[in-house]
Amino acid sequence: MQIVLPEILEEVCGFSPLISGCAFVLGVLLWLLGWRGHRFWIVLIATIVAGVLGLSFGPIYTTQPMLVGLLLAVSAGAVALALVRLIAFAAGSAAAVLAVHFLAPQWQQPILAALAGGLFGLVLFRLWTMALTSTAGTVVLTYSTLCLLNRFAKVDVVALAERQRLALNAVCGGVALLGLIGQLVLDRRRPRRRAAEHSEKAPPPPPAQRRWWSRAEQLYRKAG
Repeated sequence: MQIVLPEILEEVCGFSPLISGCAFVLGVLLWLLGWRGHRFWIVLIATIVAGVLGLSFGPIYTTQPMLVGLLLAVSAGAVALALVRLIAFAAGSAAAVLAVHFLAPQWQQPILAALAGGLFGLVLFRLWTMALTSTAGTVVLTYSTLCLLNRFAKVDVVALAERQRLALNAVCGGVALLGLIGQLVLDRRRPRRRAAEHSEKAPPPPPAQRRWWSRAEQLYRKAG
């Protein structure tokens, strides 16, 4: 499996440096803060993918591509949050099938792998979402970084992707793992900060009310 495809990289290198820079920033945010804003990312990705599909398949059905893309993007963004668990199940199933295909091709049980991966994605929804967002952010970071190197450092990134496939895959895997660890650390620190802020903002307890006999006892002591 090759993460950086030379054919796609050659097309992406034609983008302007502004688009590559925006993609780099977007990749960093998705790589490190994917779980914290996972609802936003799910809606954004669903909207973009649906819009691209609408623009691609609109002419097939003799309709205006722009209109189909716009309506499909709005519809997908509206229902994305309602289908977030279904999306997690589908992503887990696809990842499990791909993993079994590359790691154990002799095991011809794709249905079992898909069901097990989908259930894994549902049970460990938070961890799976972190892994997905970290991986997606790593892919965006890799392509945008290579595009910037091609534009400013004059590096032949297409030839580099063809020669160093294993090295690029290893780098992408390591960066994705670092992003997952970073999201786990930030997610654990978040409740501590909330607890500390809550304890600082909590009002002091009211003074305990003194009983009438304690006041009488104090007057008796003063009189004695």
